[in-house]
Amino acid sequence: MYSQIDSNKRKSVLLIAIFIVFIIFIGWIFAQYTEIGYFALPFAAGISIIMALSSYYGGDKVALLTSGAKEITKEQSPYVYRMVENLSIASGMPVPRVHIIQDENINAFATGRDPKHASIAVTTGAIEKLENEELEGVLAHELSHIKNYDIRVMTIVIVLVGLVAILADIFLRMTFWGGVGHSRGSKKEGTQGILMVIGLIFLIISPIIAKIIQLAVSRKREFLADASGSLMTRYPQGLANALEKIKNQNIRPMKKASNATAHLFLSSPFGSTKKFMAGMFSTHPPIDERISALRKMA
Repeated sequence: MYSQIDSNKRKSVLLIAIFIVFIIFIGWIFAQYTEIGYFALPFAAGISIIMALSSYYGGDKVALLTSGAKEITKEQSPYVYRMVENLSIASGMPVPRVHIIQDENINAFATGRDPKHASIAVTTGAIEKLENEELEGVLAHELSHIKNYDIRVMTIVIVLVGLVAILADIFLRMTFWGGVGHSRGSKKEGTQGILMVIGLIFLIISPIIAKIIQLAVSRKREFLADASGSLMTRYPQGLANALEKIKNQNIRPMKKASNATAHLFLSSPFGSTKKFMAGMFSTHPPIDERISALRKMA
């Protein structure tokens, strides 16, 4: 389990490092083929940071509201609340606010900017259909997202994705309005034209590349939370069994499934109706791979 956790941490850091190098390369292309040069880089970074911080400080409320989650007290649902409480205390974490989502699907998610400002939400389907150790594995997975500060990692990635998207948009607008040029007159016009076309194509596809890197980071954090959650419960088989039930029983989408919050959930809230998204553009790694990794830990 410890080696799995260390491996996923290293992979997350490596992906973010690759992303930063990618941003620098985008900035270089932008400076070479636009009249405003490197000035656009801090401008785009500022906008993307403001957008990400707004999501960082207020996104949890939006996610809970969008999913229809209702906060509960220990008296209203002692079984779920005490399980979250016990896992939190055993892990040395503050107890997050606990929410219930009225939905027959088996799912859960955690949100919040840090352990002191965190919430965890679980569906009624998970409470009713999972055995004690399975539900414990699901809740431990979500608590691990909080403990591992995944929201902060993803905020950094969101800033980088936003930066690429804004730079590409500025470049395309300047190209359309004739604001792109090259200051080095010594180069042949034909070479300039070829390089400009290459740069234009690259900037057009760069938001797609950025999104793929974002999803890769998100998937690695899911594997990390699986391993960390198993370390918390000392029983990887519990979460593996829960994922097996999710694979077989979550046929239809959740009632309030949303692309905006899909990455937060334990598994895709769209059920098996979007199996084609389990590839390149999925926010979650394939369930079979997660089950296999967990069973190797047992």
